[in-house]
Amino acid sequence: MELTYQMPTQVVFGKGCVEKHGDIFGHHGKKALLVTGKTSARISGALEDVCAALSNVSVSWSVYDEIQPNPSIENVRDASEKARSEKADCIIGIGGGSPMDAAKAVAVLAVNDLDDNTLFNGPYGKMPLPVIAVPTTAGTGSEVTPYSILTDMNNKTKKNLSHASLFPKAAFLDATYTEKLPYDVTVNTAIDAFSHSVESILSRKSNVMSTMIALESLRMIGPALGLLDDTRKIDFETREKLLLGSMLAGVAIAQTGTTVVHAMGYSLTFFNNIDHGKANGLLLCEYLNYVHTHNL
Repeated sequence: MELTYQMPTQVVFGKGCVEKHGDIFGHHGKKALLVTGKTSARISGALEDVCAALSNVSVSWSVYDEIQPNPSIENVRDASEKARSEKADCIIGIGGGSPMDAAKAVAVLAVNDLDDNTLFNGPYGKMPLPVIAVPTTAGTGSEVTPYSILTDMNNKTKKNLSHASLFPKAAFLDATYTEKLPYDVTVNTAIDAFSHSVESILSRKSNVMSTMIALESLRMIGPALGLLDDTRKIDFETREKLLLGSMLAGVAIAQTGTTVVHAMGYSLTFFNNIDHGKANGLLLCEYLNYVHTHNL
């Protein structure tokens, strides 16, 4: 039996973890660029908490808050120019999958002049800047993966930038930041995480470690999904289980990647503007039926 497993990200989890473990920020740079969108990081309180933590450890910062949903290559190139002009030496992604994925691409482009082909395929002349991730949704698991999914507007598709150097150095997971999410975002991101775990188990690259982690993720996400009902009331314990389960699902796909479900889902998102998690949910059941029917 052969086995490979890699998960170098330092994960801190729990209420108030940014404040309690803020010294970690000081280990990865002295001038940070905070990469985020217009709303989630501010509404959730994550941006304020991160800025306070940075001040406490004498790390200066600037903010780029123009990240779009499903960020384009042009979007991250613009953000990387901000990183260069500010002479940032670390990148902090705050938000859902879009800002965290964007932060990784920015970390590459801030120190490398690359065309699109080299951006996605390498090699890089210089190692990317260190990335720290602070998720405000429970679904993408981007805080513990080496992936950055970007929209290629020219070719009308989404592309995966993948490199071992893109694993975030640290991730701060506080379910408090998910409490003000719209209900549909909570549901769709949870479905995304559920799909990650199922796809990881079914992947040809799965191994005993990835499967063990994916199964534990499903044990957390499955029951929590059952509590997302018409009352639209989600208690904090459920939110924590969704966030922890999402992170574990991210660890699983960091080893295995996803399957054709995600590949097809990208088209639904690009051409039909269907939320990424919802797109996966629409396809997952049919995919499982196909796998079962053909005994794959």
